[in-house]
Amino acid sequence: MSVHVTAEHDKSHYYVPHGSHWPIVGSIGLFTTLVGAALWLEDVSIGHFVMPLGMLIIVFMMFGWFGTVIRESLSGAYNEQVDRSFRWGMTWFIFSEVMFFAAFFGALFYARTFSLPWLGGEGKFLFTNLLLWRGFESAWPTNGPAGIGGAFKSMEALGVPALNTAILLTSGLTVTISHWALKAGNNRKTSLFLLFTVLLGFSFVCLQAMEYHHAYTVQNLTLNSGIYGSTFFMLTGFHGLHVTIGAIMLTVMLGRSLKHHFTPQHHFAFEAVSWYWHFVDVVWLGLYIFVYWL
Repeated sequence: MSVHVTAEHDKSHYYVPHGSHWPIVGSIGLFTTLVGAALWLEDVSIGHFVMPLGMLIIVFMMFGWFGTVIRESLSGAYNEQVDRSFRWGMTWFIFSEVMFFAAFFGALFYARTFSLPWLGGEGKFLFTNLLLWRGFESAWPTNGPAGIGGAFKSMEALGVPALNTAILLTSGLTVTISHWALKAGNNRKTSLFLLFTVLLGFSFVCLQAMEYHHAYTVQNLTLNSGIYGSTFFMLTGFHGLHVTIGAIMLTVMLGRSLKHHFTPQHHFAFEAVSWYWHFVDVVWLGLYIFVYWL
């Protein structure tokens, strides 16, 4: 679809999007994914196929919808009002992600600061211990009774976690250098440091996969290892998913940079992804401190 933009429209009018089929495709994908997940949880065999199908529909929708937005942006259809809307949209999206992780950090804090002392009978909670869990000792990490999850070894802060911390911090630096180069009009440097960031991002994901394999096979630390195991995999797993998504978005930005889609004045897509990546970095620092160290 060709887009014609007049000077009058660009200065004083908000861009009104044309009709699009992508929202309904996305709705179908979400519905299919949720139905598949529900069937899977109920051990209905078809759920193993329905859920991945829904996820594929969502991926297809994202490719199509974002491609449409990119083409409209390159055609000059967007003005400053649209740019502000994109910025506010990304700001609220990242805020929602902050709240998402805040809930999980809150679960970890509640378990360690409140639940364990209550069950352990510390201070005025002696009767809680006697009534709910006689003989329970308040210690972290814990997996509850010995019969639940079995003995396990907790994660250490050194080794792979420390290396992944260095990787993410370095990637935050490389994406920042790439952004500076873009604003300076140096496309070659922009693409080079974007490539470094992409490689660092996927390196983090690979190392985390190795860490998970070691935890399951050697340390006997699984999702069934009580509150410690469940909070560890919940927090680090969702963060790993966000790193994967961020690395994919950075890869798209690298492709667009190689095609010279960005200019020093117009590159919000790059900025949005860099915001997201810095958010991922900050969340990991919190994880490293509260999950691995303390």
